[in-house]
Amino acid sequence: MKKLALAAFTTVATLSLVCGPALAEYPERDIRVVVPWGAGGGTDGIVRKLTTIAEGQLNTSMYVENIEGGISATGISEVMSARPDGYTIGMLTYDSVITVPWQALLPNYKLDRLELIARVTSEPDALIAAASSPYESLSDVLEAAKAAPGKVRIGMQNIGSRLHLAALQLQQETGTEFKLIAYPGGAAQQKEAMLNGEVELVTTSLGDFSSLLNEDSARGIVEFSDTPNPTYSDVPTAADEDLSLRMGSFIVVAAPAGVSEEVVGKIEAAYRFALDSDEFQSWVADVGVTPNWLGSDEVGAWASDTQAGIFKQLDELVASGVISK
Repeated sequence: MKKLALAAFTTVATLSLVCGPALAEYPERDIRVVVPWGAGGGTDGIVRKLTTIAEGQLNTSMYVENIEGGISATGISEVMSARPDGYTIGMLTYDSVITVPWQALLPNYKLDRLELIARVTSEPDALIAAASSPYESLSDVLEAAKAAPGKVRIGMQNIGSRLHLAALQLQQETGTEFKLIAYPGGAAQQKEAMLNGEVELVTTSLGDFSSLLNEDSARGIVEFSDTPNPTYSDVPTAADEDLSLRMGSFIVVAAPAGVSEEVVGKIEAAYRFALDSDEFQSWVADVGVTPNWLGSDEVGAWASDTQAGIFKQLDELVASGVISK
């Protein structure tokens, strides 16, 4: 019996020695990065660029997987349900933090099932016109909308989304009525709609439409922010146009709740390196996106405060009959 006990103790000790260092060697295999929107949109492009640089710091392969559906809920739910070992991470956007939980689309969708690691960007939304449209300025758009209520077409993303909210607030503030057309699935569908002539205008970020803006297939009308976009400084801000409307998105890196501090630290450091790198900074200067870092010690409180503030705005719109929940 003593010999058996000694053998068992030796086996356990040996396993401990083997497993201990292995856990410290994260990552040991490929890391899955879930983007809850379709390929080709602004979020997808930013994440792929950052991840390509970050994987060099982690000495492993990181592959982006686009999982569409449920206004980002489908992809983020997979992250929530994944093992908290750092081998599945996801990218939250506005809808992941605001729209899905506010509308209670999924009963088990709760942000406390995630560990928020870092915010990497913030992007003001904008009103963008097709180059073939007659609209050169916000005053042109508003004049046309007042002359023909409900006729000027604006392509947005999902009903109840941030961009829907921005369009509704624009109507309220300017006393106009537009024809709002939803294109679920991200900016790629909005681009197609504009190029096909289905809409004359869209609400999304300038970064989402950088390719069309750069090739003069679209023009920025107004950005819903206080300060000029560093890439598209010629686009007037909402402040320039005496609008109080402010709206925008962001990208937040997250992992399943329960992931270790060590893993969080490694992922955070890799993405911070990628964000600060000359490669990303020079790339981002051409796509209209604003790097805006918040680390793991701040991003959770920021997300909670942001969520509470916008929930209040949405509830007020419900109370006034502008939208339904």
